[in-house]
Amino acid sequence: MLYLWVKALHIVSVVCWFAGLFYLPRLFVYHAMSDDQTSRDRFAVMERKLYRGIMLPSMVATLIFGIWMLALNPGLFSGGGWLHAKLTLVVLLIAYHHICGAQLKRFARGENQRSHVFYRWFNEFPVLLLLAIVVLVVVKPF
Repeated sequence: MLYLWVKALHIVSVVCWFAGLFYLPRLFVYHAMSDDQTSRDRFAVMERKLYRGIMLPSMVATLIFGIWMLALNPGLFSGGGWLHAKLTLVVLLIAYHHICGAQLKRFARGENQRSHVFYRWFNEFPVLLLLAIVVLVVVKPF
């Protein structure tokens, strides 16, 4: 029963984390398009609050509950390569999260050099990772 509670909390944490991973780059799109200081300041505050208040705690909770699930059920590691592939994608997701954090700092310093078009494409990366992770977890293709 404990495993199911931990799994439920893991899923909720993942949903919250991905909400931020989808929304922050969208804020970057609008921030890059803004042409007045008031808007840029407002976006910087929104980005910082989203990153620190939602994304970071959600990522930490996702990792804690995920590791806890593995500790409760270490047999998952011998169930095929799907888990190893999923964990590799999670590492990429963590890297993306930190790249978002670095970009947030560039915006806050007024040093953004990228266009809104770049951020529109940048915003698609977590979608691809989510798709691959869900397929690996549900289908377990290998």
